[in-house]
Amino acid sequence: MSPYPPHVIILIGPTASGKTELAIEIAEYFKTRIHNIDSRQIYKSMDIGTAKPSKHQQKKIKHFLIDIEEPICPINVKQFQEIAQKSIKRELQRDYLPFLVGGSGLYMNSITKGFFVPDVPPQNNLRKQLEELGQIKCWELLNNCDPLSTKKISFTDRIRTIRALEVFYVTGKPLSTLQVQNPPDWRILELGLDRDNLKERILQRTKNMFQSGIIEETNHLISKYGFDLPILNTIGYREARDVLNSNSTIDEAIELTTTKTIQFAKRQKTWFRNKNNPLWLNNKNLLKDAIIKIESFLS
Repeated sequence: MSPYPPHVIILIGPTASGKTELAIEIAEYFKTRIHNIDSRQIYKSMDIGTAKPSKHQQKKIKHFLIDIEEPICPINVKQFQEIAQKSIKRELQRDYLPFLVGGSGLYMNSITKGFFVPDVPPQNNLRKQLEELGQIKCWELLNNCDPLSTKKISFTDRIRTIRALEVFYVTGKPLSTLQVQNPPDWRILELGLDRDNLKERILQRTKNMFQSGIIEETNHLISKYGFDLPILNTIGYREARDVLNSNSTIDEAIELTTTKTIQFAKRQKTWFRNKNNPLWLNNKNLLKDAIIKIESFLS
């Protein structure tokens, strides 16, 4: 075994920035495989709405951490962390260069920074009650029971606020006292991908999703798992479900999905600025810049 820590490459960036296409080109050049770090692509039968790499793309380059569970069986961050770390270790044992690609910042950092995440499953009834209280009241509650977390969680971040309250009410302990770091012994190169025309790319991808069958995919998920499948509340699927229920037109669904995705991408970029420190790639020649940075890192 080498006395030096193994090298790991990471490519992060907001949704619709083109990570999949660039990652495949990088993987082909360096003859390696891809670990998808995405909170929704881990589920089967969710291809169009999650912009999952196509069968052709997966045939060109082996992708891990895709289609590992049924949508009815949610995987939390801690479970994903354990699955991903085992998969990456297997790649290292085979002398591959692990290549992690994704836009799910929390999932990515749980692996690369070794966060210990409390194994608390979603509490759907509690979440509904907290959502009914509203973000202002929830953040005040969190500030009372876990003030350290409110220093790290934005006042406007509804999802992380509710999750922190959920952990507190289930365990009786503040989330801030349960999170520790035990980073793996890796040398990591973190590359960042962003686009000046991201809003236009999001609009085009949303149109493609609805033209390619996200409504039919949503209908299939409903018929197989039920109308109340929690993951159908995520961006794209919720709007497609509204079309199926005649609560929205396709044009309205595209517009709303685009708006929500742009807002989500903005939150992703904020996360990457605050929680990560990637080397941002030059948009004029992404592949060339990535190759130069990776070869310099590996030398």
